[in-house]
Amino acid sequence: MALTDEPVPDAPLPTPAEDEAPRKSLTIGAVCKALSQEFPDISISKIRYLEDQKLLAPRRTPGGYRLYGQSDVSRLRTILRLQRDEFLPLRVIRQELAAGRADDAQPEPSAGSVPADAARPGAALRRLTFSIQDRGALYSLEDVMEETGAEARLIGELEDFGIVKGELRDGTRYYDETEREIVRAAGELARYGVAGRNLRVFKTSAEREAALLQQLLAPSLRSRNPERRKEAIEALENLAAVASHLKHLLLVRDLRRIAK
Repeated sequence: MALTDEPVPDAPLPTPAEDEAPRKSLTIGAVCKALSQEFPDISISKIRYLEDQKLLAPRRTPGGYRLYGQSDVSRLRTILRLQRDEFLPLRVIRQELAAGRADDAQPEPSAGSVPADAARPGAALRRLTFSIQDRGALYSLEDVMEETGAEARLIGELEDFGIVKGELRDGTRYYDETEREIVRAAGELARYGVAGRNLRVFKTSAEREAALLQQLLAPSLRSRNPERRKEAIEALENLAAVASHLKHLLLVRDLRRIAK
């Protein structure tokens, strides 16, 4: 399977505004921290990857350090929102940016305010973007329980049915960011009587989808050529986003029949 389609013009990269004072420029670490509340899974490696894909072009100091202006941060926020909210692959995001797509900054909630839909199913869940290569931080069982509100019994049940596995280090089991969010989602479903054993249908479906994508890209993923393997991983992430979006659309279609 070809990893690239017809050539797409690179999205025009923003040029630093002439009046953008140096004091407004941020290091890559500061950018990561500034956006972490809206995008908890953001990482320095993810930002660098987007730069490698020519979606970002921060200016550099004579010493080679990246400095991000306000326009760079706004562009990065737009890219991350398009990935998270619209499940768009990088190729399509590049087209959207080339067409002038931009998102206005979302207003921060006032202190103590509670969203109107906070009591609705799924309101506690965060819509995150995940990197296939970067597992992110690791969390102990106690950390996962504290952040998700899940009980140890539920997490144990999820382990029994292979929904999460964790990783044993020095006698302590740790879970990565993806598994932490799996626990959060399972906890939300548990409020409506969905037990761990019922989640096997989702696990089986995910395994089948992963096997299909692996079959499509296996030769390139096994390649010893770093560039070819890098392209294959990007294609894998893009295909995963498209597959996730398709599955969501199919679910919505079927739920409409139920709601009639």
